[in-house]
Amino acid sequence: MEMGRGIIRSDINRYPTCIVWTPIPMLTWMLPFIGHMGIATSIGVIRDFAGPYYVSEDDMAFGKPTKYWQLKPEKVQMSSWDSAVEQASIEYQKRMHNLCCDNCHSHVAMALNLMCYDGSNSWNMVKLCFLMLIHGKYVSFGARVKTWLPFLIIVTVVTCLIMLT
Repeated sequence: MEMGRGIIRSDINRYPTCIVWTPIPMLTWMLPFIGHMGIATSIGVIRDFAGPYYVSEDDMAFGKPTKYWQLKPEKVQMSSWDSAVEQASIEYQKRMHNLCCDNCHSHVAMALNLMCYDGSNSWNMVKLCFLMLIHGKYVSFGARVKTWLPFLIIVTVVTCLIMLT
């Protein structure tokens, strides 16, 4: 946590002005950079596009966040942080969920586009996936294990099977 920003409280699931991420079972096991994403309000309440016509509040679809990326509210150029998160959530409550094209990452991208975060209105799911991989911080050692252990087990088993044949 950096000075001047909201305090991260993973013990009570509060991540002010953060993008949060958690693994999706089986999918993240194969591709550990792909997971479920949400965006938190300025007081840390998490909103995530959890399924068709449903944006959850403080109940992420695949469990508590394992990673977060705290953004800087002073980089918001349009609207306000909370207003943009709310507007994106209202819009996504009207949408069908599509794993490949219109998903939780798209919901977060819309919020960032509405607030024109960092002077940009070109946020998208690919950019967010990459930036979360680079800037995301694990909430704990256990969160890191939860993310990477299944992948490492699969790689080890596949490697052993290949070597045995």
